[in-house]
Amino acid sequence: MSVLALQDAVATYGELRVLGPLSLTLAPGERVALVGRSGAGKSTLLSVMYDRWRDQGAALMPQDLGLVTTLSVFHNVYMGRLDRHPWWRNLLTLVRPRPADVTEIDTLLGRLGLDDKRWTPCGELSGGQRQRVAAARVIHQGGGMLLADEPVSALDGPLSEVTLTALTDAYPTAVLAMHDVDLALRYCTRVIGIQDGAIAIDQPSQRLSATDLLPLY
Repeated sequence: MSVLALQDAVATYGELRVLGPLSLTLAPGERVALVGRSGAGKSTLLSVMYDRWRDQGAALMPQDLGLVTTLSVFHNVYMGRLDRHPWWRNLLTLVRPRPADVTEIDTLLGRLGLDDKRWTPCGELSGGQRQRVAAARVIHQGGGMLLADEPVSALDGPLSEVTLTALTDAYPTAVLAMHDVDLALRYCTRVIGIQDGAIAIDQPSQRLSATDLLPLY
């Protein structure tokens, strides 16, 4: 993956400007945390990044997760690679999954503590379980960079760390919108603080503490 750049990016809703203009670059191997209060523009910035960079291998884990509640955990994770297979194979997988696909996805589900939920419909899962299914799906999808909107907001300490480790192992280059600043500082190499649709802080994580980020909230 080459260096990616946004130059004077702007987002509006109707007549209201909600983001920018702002500029930033993302280098291969950087893990960027987007932090700031709710409504500051983090999700909008991720959406702009995805629109600009999806053709360059960006994968998105949205905050609403985008799961099909009537389908099993297995099938929701499998959907991460729908575009890689012919239509007839995807259709066949609905009724008779290939053993190789089951084995591969089972390994991923086991890592995220979901190995006993393979055939459970996603609509029957808790919020934290659904969030881990979405994480498994985007890991299964693969790509050059991850864009994730609050990927562990429904998880407690140990599960949030397991999930973040799995995500960052799969995507060394990532932009993660996060509400937990302690996790952001630990798992990301760079922190961008968003305030009123603009960049208020842009520093390496090692130069910051949680206290430095309090003014953003």
